[in-house]
Amino acid sequence: MMKVRHLLFGFLIAANLTAVAQNKPKEVLFTVDNKPFYSDEFARVYKKNLDLVKDESQKDLNNYLDLYTIYKMKIVKANQLGLQDGKQYQEELKNYRSQLAKNYTTDSKVTQELVNEAYKRMQKEVKASHILLLVKEDASPADTLKVYKRAMDVYILANKGKDFGDLAIQYSEDPSAKENKGSLGYFTAFRMVYPFETAAYETAKGSVSKPVRSQFGYHIIKVDDIRDNRGEVSVAHIMTAKPSDGNVELLAKAKNTIDELYKKLQQGEEFETLAKQFSEDKASSSKGGLLNTFSAGQLSSEFFEEVAFGLKNEGDYSKPFETDFGYHIVKLYKKIPMKSFEELRPEIENRIGKDDRSRLIVQSMNDYLRSKFPVKRNDKLYALVKKAVTDKVYDADYKLPENLKPFEGTLFTIKDKNVSGVEFLNFIKNEQRRAKEIKPVGKLVDTEYENFVNTQLANYNDAQLETEFPEFAAIMSEYRDGLLLFDLMEKEIWEKSKTDTVGLEKFYNEHKNNYKWAERYDAVVYSSTSKDAIAKARKFLKKNKTTEFIKDQLNTKEVVNIMSKTGVFEKGSDVLPTSLRAKKGISDVLQEGKYYYVVKVNEVKPAGLKTLEESKGRVINDYQQFLEEKWADDLRKEFTLKVNQDIFAKVKSELK
Repeated sequence: MMKVRHLLFGFLIAANLTAVAQNKPKEVLFTVDNKPFYSDEFARVYKKNLDLVKDESQKDLNNYLDLYTIYKMKIVKANQLGLQDGKQYQEELKNYRSQLAKNYTTDSKVTQELVNEAYKRMQKEVKASHILLLVKEDASPADTLKVYKRAMDVYILANKGKDFGDLAIQYSEDPSAKENKGSLGYFTAFRMVYPFETAAYETAKGSVSKPVRSQFGYHIIKVDDIRDNRGEVSVAHIMTAKPSDGNVELLAKAKNTIDELYKKLQQGEEFETLAKQFSEDKASSSKGGLLNTFSAGQLSSEFFEEVAFGLKNEGDYSKPFETDFGYHIVKLYKKIPMKSFEELRPEIENRIGKDDRSRLIVQSMNDYLRSKFPVKRNDKLYALVKKAVTDKVYDADYKLPENLKPFEGTLFTIKDKNVSGVEFLNFIKNEQRRAKEIKPVGKLVDTEYENFVNTQLANYNDAQLETEFPEFAAIMSEYRDGLLLFDLMEKEIWEKSKTDTVGLEKFYNEHKNNYKWAERYDAVVYSSTSKDAIAKARKFLKKNKTTEFIKDQLNTKEVVNIMSKTGVFEKGSDVLPTSLRAKKGISDVLQEGKYYYVVKVNEVKPAGLKTLEESKGRVINDYQQFLEEKWADDLRKEFTLKVNQDIFAKVKSELK
């Protein structure tokens, strides 16, 4: 549906964000029943769509004005019919505006800086270990400081030369530290939470970072190695699984099986076939062992990654090796270098939107809006609101006070918009379902107040976009009209042309001479690049052999000598050789270019009229065009159009 709409909007809509606002008085170019339409919009749309118009006549300003006035009459008609109130229309317009507004309501500078930073970091892979001391993200200052001091004590021990792995086992509250000594293997941008990633990339190889706060707690990070990004790798593997209960006999059997499979590979047997038969990785065995491409840090087994990246040539396979999951043989399909900045940009921008980094963009925009629209709070009313919020908010059981009159005053103002205390209380009530551990309740209210102000500022800023950015207003106006026109055309033209069977048949009968068959051939066309093969096919046809028989005789598993196509073909069809004679029977061998043909003509059908059913698609299309032209004439009669010729002459002069 949207593709059709976008094609329709090609007449007027090309969302160009670089449009320049004209700071001059609006001049009425024409009116439709006294509704004014302005010269600046007409000129902007004409220039914007000049390259899109293929019909040269439409580039003529007189013709274009005629098209444009009819377009606006249709929009006026759509509004008279109330199509602008349709639920689907309103929803689609809202969604489009929301997408378009993102270009104006995010900090593009900060976003670009984050994109550049991420791509730069992606050039390298960092191998790091960490010690984690847990602390909740919204813990009290006292509890946070307590954990920070413990983290500093561990940091000091690490810098005194204590073995980092031993410290991880002793102090880290990451459950995996007892087994891996805090080692996280190699990773690149977006693999870790942003604060952790930043600290890792800013710490020199062999050094230990000071405690770094993330949503999980404090991390002390040791950077073990830094290397160039190796890109991605595509591999397949054969795996024999380790028994979950550690059974020694089954473990030995798994090891013996992988060794036998390795010998089979060395004897020349196909990797993919063996993987399908014997690999115990059910997710990949049916695909010949093929895994999804991966980069450093994506798999749970660092050793598996090292083996895969260690293979040099496509088709090489490893010796059997062991991981926590079982025994493997890996075959290399392809090494994929890291993509360019432009290739990765869309992916990076998408990942930033889902990453902690997005908070920086939001915070930057919040700071900008607070400076753009200073907020002055009514502290007396705010104190009253705080008292009205109880601890029941933690159980999602908070209800508004029965008497809301004391809270109806203005809590704060954003330029010409007053926001009441009642609105803030409703915000708290609606948000209480989210888990909150910010205590006491007064601190929670302070936090929610900041969130509420940010929301109100964003909403206010969004509501001003049409006023502040003329190009935004123009694009929205054009899209709004385009949607209305689509709905109107569907109602007045497209549906009618499909359902008005009486009108369609009448139109067909009045124009049936436009829908004719050329001379047609009911035939089987045989073709080949081999003259000898086509001659043999002709001999078989002379003996009344079937198409299946001919193909069985002349085609092999290795070579297809004969192709055939059966049907009713009009004279001049690309399927038919041009030298074919209109004669029933088997043709001579005909040559065109590199191809040879023989045609078995079962019947020659003379030229004649198509039935309505045979030409229905084209008839409907022509009927739609007829209805639209008639409708345009009806609109000209229904509405009073007045063009200001002096202004039009001025527009012509400016556009030329």
